[in-house]
Amino acid sequence: MKNFFENKETKKINKKKIAITILIILVLIAVITLTIIYIKNEQFREWFDTSILQKEVDQNKLAIIELKEEDNPQIYAFNQNIGVLSKNKLKLYNNTGKEQANLTVEISNPIYSSNGRYLAIAENKGQKIYHITDNNITWEKTVEGNISQIQVNPNGYVAVIIVGTTNKTMITLYDDKGESLFNTYLSTSRVSDVTISKDNKYLAMAEIDTTGIVIESKIEVIDIEKVKTDAENSKVATYTFDNNELITNIEYQNKDQLICMTKDKIMQISLEGNKEEIHNNEKTKTTFQTIQLNNNVATIEEQTSNLFTADSIVTIINTENKNQITYTANAVTKDIYTYNDIIALNLGTEIEFINTGGWLVKRYKAEQEITDVTLSDNIAGIIYRDKIEIIDL
Repeated sequence: MKNFFENKETKKINKKKIAITILIILVLIAVITLTIIYIKNEQFREWFDTSILQKEVDQNKLAIIELKEEDNPQIYAFNQNIGVLSKNKLKLYNNTGKEQANLTVEISNPIYSSNGRYLAIAENKGQKIYHITDNNITWEKTVEGNISQIQVNPNGYVAVIIVGTTNKTMITLYDDKGESLFNTYLSTSRVSDVTISKDNKYLAMAEIDTTGIVIESKIEVIDIEKVKTDAENSKVATYTFDNNELITNIEYQNKDQLICMTKDKIMQISLEGNKEEIHNNEKTKTTFQTIQLNNNVATIEEQTSNLFTADSIVTIINTENKNQITYTANAVTKDIYTYNDIIALNLGTEIEFINTGGWLVKRYKAEQEITDVTLSDNIAGIIYRDKIEIIDL
């Protein structure tokens, strides 16, 4: 009799396990089915993004930072803050619009560079530099000459391009503590861009020489450690380009891969000197291209959809495996903004924020033309004359 009741209880437990297993399987099937439909069906994806995931936000329904136009504020996003510089004060606000810090920064015409926790601010055509980590000023410097460009890497190293000295161009590199690591001088060429590798090993500079009949462009790479002890032999690579091929932007991505952008091409250059063409827009109607992404580059091509309208076809290319992903915006792109894995497309009265996987992250709809956007880690600011609207990404 005892064994009979024990067996009956065991059967009840087994039924419960079977029911749970069936429920889990049904949930998995539902999730997989929804995922497939989401990927394949554009209309369903649009409905799911707006109605379920709440990816669409409207003007005047977000946290704001109020501005005074007469203060001539300069706005820049970095880390998870939005900074407003005015009257030598840099105020940092979080995603709710609450002030987090108030820093004294004696700059009126700023140029910026940010990377993760680090922000470098300099006076455009001036002498002052400020290095900010999180919400604090780490160091500040005054240089001789006029600053034309700055660049900060993920570890807080800062490269500063200075003109107006006895040489045509000087580049100074500082570490995250503000120690000057070296200076390099160029007497006949100017520098169009500079980038520091993510591991602090290399500094690459794009040089343009316009003194001859044709424009000559080249990229030189300096070994940062070697330059301290043997400056004359610190250049580890030089890449030359065709005559009149103008380098507009260079960027170090992972594994010390150097990405170079010219007017018509995007190329990847290894330390050994191997060049690989990633994109060529000479025969396409490319309106924008960017290499300022995390291990990706992107191009935007305008494509006619009917007699009076056109779409923007965004092609995102992974620089490691060369996989390509496309995203279609149903309007002409007027401007783009990029940071790490986010691409923001200004479509006039809308901004579409997409990631490098080709998925919509957020859509912002305005009642007027959008003229300026600032973008950083998980935060964006839509800039108006009297306010900044804050978007969480």
